[in-house]
Amino acid sequence: MNRRTFVKKTTQLSATAISLHKQLLTHPVKSPKPQKIRVTATCSNFEREMLKRPFGFKGGYLTELWQTVVRLSADDAHCVGLATQSVLYGDSNLFARYSEAGGNALMYSLTERALDLVKTVSFQDPIELQELIMPELLDQGRSLTGMRELNSNFVFNALVAIDNAAWTLYANTHKFSSFEQMLPAPYQSALSSRSKKVAVMYQIPYAMPGQEILQAADSGYFVFKIKTGQPGSQAEMLAKDQARLTQVHSLLKDRRSEQTSDGKLLYTLDSNARYENKQTLRQLLDHARKIGAFDQIIFVEEPLAEANSEYVGDLGVRMAADESVHTEQDAIRRIEQGYNTLVIKSIAKTLSTSLKIAKVAHDKNIPCICADLTVNPILVDWNKNFAARLAHFPGLGMGLLETNGDMNYVNWKKMKQYHPFHNSPWTFVKNGVFDLDQDYYAHSGGILSIPDHYAALVK
Repeated sequence: MNRRTFVKKTTQLSATAISLHKQLLTHPVKSPKPQKIRVTATCSNFEREMLKRPFGFKGGYLTELWQTVVRLSADDAHCVGLATQSVLYGDSNLFARYSEAGGNALMYSLTERALDLVKTVSFQDPIELQELIMPELLDQGRSLTGMRELNSNFVFNALVAIDNAAWTLYANTHKFSSFEQMLPAPYQSALSSRSKKVAVMYQIPYAMPGQEILQAADSGYFVFKIKTGQPGSQAEMLAKDQARLTQVHSLLKDRRSEQTSDGKLLYTLDSNARYENKQTLRQLLDHARKIGAFDQIIFVEEPLAEANSEYVGDLGVRMAADESVHTEQDAIRRIEQGYNTLVIKSIAKTLSTSLKIAKVAHDKNIPCICADLTVNPILVDWNKNFAARLAHFPGLGMGLLETNGDMNYVNWKKMKQYHPFHNSPWTFVKNGVFDLDQDYYAHSGGILSIPDHYAALVK
């Protein structure tokens, strides 16, 4: 090509480019709209799973937990979601008002009502789905239970199976093959870690015998979650909690672990909002100092009632907010009140809500841990996916997760067989941790696989 021809063709191309640019200015190309999902059919069922002994917290006791299963269908996709119902966690006042089976029946009925609402809307992702149906579902929950002050955690718990199914459906619709891929962009930075280990908080409920606590230490557990806030008046509760802390510390104070910087075992205290004021809580912490346990406490979880607004950042130990954090605004409020750890419960408050709370924590440099709801083995991995991707807990060098189903369910071994990857090494606790390898992350803990046993319940 000679110079004259080159200049001519270049001039023509430039004119074409200018013409196209003018067209774009006057008629801009519209980006394709995000694909909306419309659920066309739903189904639900549940199984009752008995506990080995009455499980005590929040001043009450559970004897069984219902495992809820839902199926959502859209076009040719059929996805299954699971939840473990915990009425005592969701609303302790409702738990006290109804029989245990009656409370579970109410929560399951609310799940059924939520399924009806799901079929009335289209949604871009599960977060939008929850935002669309939550206001109406809260009203229905109040009407159904007869409680105008119904705790929203009860409603969140009723939504977990639906939310998990919606996330699986969302991943299926967009051909996402991993937990990371299905996270919307605004929440990815909050869950950008990939821990090789996640420490397990071993739960010590009110009635656990001392021999079982020692066996846990012998097995390699090094973080112990001690349930406080026992039944009775505030004075009775405090006396029982002080005695229990003394008993547990006397059993564990001389045990050592290679997993901690100073070799000592670590404690967390979970009061489930049973302490009515800061002064009573201070008495428990003073007792911990007196018996030499205080320095081993890494945080106190949800010590005060939700309505209590006292500042807790001056008590000398981390304070973690749990039940009182329903929204991003709640998280900010608790942080301003001195709570410097947030407890994430995606298996209790839904993954959709937990992502929002985790983002607030990440933006404000507040560490998070993942607590249990005594969930089934498959839900343990929904929780573990979250814990494995949070920033390491300060001073620990790994994520922190609670799981206690193995010590509480009568049929735990049978339930574990329902997990699509039940023989994988990353489903077992070893020396107090879950070891997470590339296989774990490649399969996202198996949460996007359909579990045959539960799928059969909602054919």
